[in-house]
Amino acid sequence: MMSVLIALIIGAVVATVAVVVRRRQVVDAPTQKVFAAPTQIDRVDFPAAQQEWLVAVFTSASCHVCADMLAKAQVVASKQVAVLDVEYSENKELHRKYNIEAVPTVVVSDMHGVVHKSFLGPVSATDLWAGVASARDPQLQPLADGHYQDQE
Repeated sequence: MMSVLIALIIGAVVATVAVVVRRRQVVDAPTQKVFAAPTQIDRVDFPAAQQEWLVAVFTSASCHVCADMLAKAQVVASKQVAVLDVEYSENKELHRKYNIEAVPTVVVSDMHGVVHKSFLGPVSATDLWAGVASARDPQLQPLADGHYQDQE
């Protein structure tokens, strides 16, 4: 009888320790999705962009920041640079094809579709314009004031 009582006490102590240890364990936070911009695009998907450079701004009508990013990007439009709004409800297939899961996403690609710069989320106009400039001319070197100067 005594050995049964000792076995019950030991079992209760082990169960209590197991419960305490389990409650003290830190549960890892769920992993967070990492969004990525495409590294290559097919310029055939963007027939309106005949210029050497394409700045594609992937947006959504429900995104309040997207309109601001599009306005910042449109400033760099020129004879050499096309700026296109790739709005989700009008271009769902392109968002799926390029796995765009977060907007705004801005990609700067050359005439072969190679993405030289990309931006996820809102960025300042200065950073966006400098990114486009450095993609177009890799010889440009940033100065301390944020402007660019040709490397000699």
